[in-house]
Amino acid sequence: MHTPIHLTGQLPDHWKEALAILADDLGMEPDEAGVEIRCRQGDALEVTCDGASVDITWETPVQLYRALSLIPQPLASCSIREKARFASSGVMFDCSRNAVLKPEAMRFFLRKMALMGLNLGMLYTEDTYEVPEQPFFGYKRGRYTYEELKALDDFADVLGIELCPCIQALGHLKRILHWPAFRHLRDNDEVLLADLDETYELLEQMIRAASAPYRSRRIHLGMDEAFGVGVGEHLRRFGYEDPHSVIGRHLSRVLEITDKYGLQAMMWSDMYFHLDGSDYHSGGMPSQKARDAVDPRITLVYWDYYQNQEEKYADALEKHAQFPAPTVFAGGLWTWIGPAPSYTNAIENTVPGLTACMKAGVPLVVATAWGDNGAETNFTAALLGLQLYGEMTYTGVYDPAALGERFRRCCGADPQAFLDLSLFNQVPGTKNSAPGDPVNVCKFMLYQDPLIQLFEADTAGLRMAEHFAMLEGRYARYAEENPAYELMFRSYAALARALALKCAWHEQAGEAVRRGDREKVGALAAELPETIAAVDALRVIWRRLWESTNKPNGFEIIDVRLGGVCARLSTAMEKAQAFAAGETDAIPELCEESLVCKRRPDGAIGCTNTMDEIATPGRIDY
Repeated sequence: MHTPIHLTGQLPDHWKEALAILADDLGMEPDEAGVEIRCRQGDALEVTCDGASVDITWETPVQLYRALSLIPQPLASCSIREKARFASSGVMFDCSRNAVLKPEAMRFFLRKMALMGLNLGMLYTEDTYEVPEQPFFGYKRGRYTYEELKALDDFADVLGIELCPCIQALGHLKRILHWPAFRHLRDNDEVLLADLDETYELLEQMIRAASAPYRSRRIHLGMDEAFGVGVGEHLRRFGYEDPHSVIGRHLSRVLEITDKYGLQAMMWSDMYFHLDGSDYHSGGMPSQKARDAVDPRITLVYWDYYQNQEEKYADALEKHAQFPAPTVFAGGLWTWIGPAPSYTNAIENTVPGLTACMKAGVPLVVATAWGDNGAETNFTAALLGLQLYGEMTYTGVYDPAALGERFRRCCGADPQAFLDLSLFNQVPGTKNSAPGDPVNVCKFMLYQDPLIQLFEADTAGLRMAEHFAMLEGRYARYAEENPAYELMFRSYAALARALALKCAWHEQAGEAVRRGDREKVGALAAELPETIAAVDALRVIWRRLWESTNKPNGFEIIDVRLGGVCARLSTAMEKAQAFAAGETDAIPELCEESLVCKRRPDGAIGCTNTMDEIATPGRIDY
């Protein structure tokens, strides 16, 4: 049942359309006989209620919808005043690491953002948007059409949310540069060739196409991690030049294009530090060469997900203040370390970062939801991180209890069920090496080869199977208790089951083979059909979850990975059965003593997040 409400007074454009969109999320619907809500525009967000009627003050349109979500249900007396600490705050969704959010999924996130009061959205698209002149741009990658992006922009605008494009204009372009059609534009495998006229012809096509669907005049040009710029094909063609100068000149030419189309550009700031041989937190202030390479027309985006001390963020912001351009901030939701996010890292590192930004007067902050190495974390799992940005934007503080209550209201779910996703990467006995280097156990144990066990010595003594078996029961219960997110939680229960069974093999097989215990090896082999079935069941439900939010493109990578796990488990079973039956004297791969690879002297185990570091000491790609 929806609560009938009657809005009067000053209201933003499109408010009737917005209420129709948000009716189910709010549990409210317009009705002239409903609860009277008197509205006016002011300089802050306010909600007051006397138990019978409500007064709302909103500063920006999206704040009206956050204000409606703050009204007590059932109606009760309240007095709430909030002042947004940032002019713009929102979320960047990575749609370039194989997973491209379906438009209906993006509309879901936009609805939740409206209730949270977040007013900025970015779709990170390296090549996953149409460039009419370039048919190989985003070819078979699930790229967005102009019509899809235009419809999303219209939808966001109704809710008072600004959408803007986030692309790449220098590095991170390997997915297009591997095509023969673009190879003449490569400085190296990832980086465009600066100073070549044809490069800027392509960039104008990209910028024109990327910005066309949006009302916003903002555009994020990327240009981060452009390692090797100026020293690949550029060096061979033009001779050596200081990369500071190459990037500075490249940026100037790109800004000529954005100026032509009336766009206000921003870019990641890290390369100005890398070219000085440092990063945000090492070395001194930026060099004069770095400062000279920054065009005052650009806005620098300081991205940092790895610190848990406010002083470090404050120091980095002070370094950015030396540049002749304004600075904004991007934090991280820690969705990029495998199938499960790390809320521990997200919260511990976000709170000091946003606090430092408030004190420094940073006008814009964005939460990044990256999908490194296959987009294995479904972005639905990041909703509590979005809520954190919303609550800190409007209250200025991190209050766990208040965050949980707001999450229940905006997302209709148990916050503890989301927080407990961190447990997939917190096996008892493991220790993080740094705030930005968690032990992503669930990924490297899911893909560790059952015969060439690279992490056997690192994880020796850990009771991983027991831990994941506990999580299977917990997430089966969370699935029942949170019906709106049942599919996601059932997929995590399936992940936990596959890990529990697979870890039982990893914890025992190598030692049993090396001591010649054929009976034990035979017993372990007898359990592998169940393990293979569990991994395949995980693959099936994972695909259902993927296709509930993402275009189908990209899941072929997960199919290949989990199919490979099943094949290798089958091979391990055959070899174990032969050993148990006395048909062979050894399993050579398991007889070789395992060395400590990742565990450090203090017991910490670093994050391992790429398949070629997990599955084999050989090379997957050649």
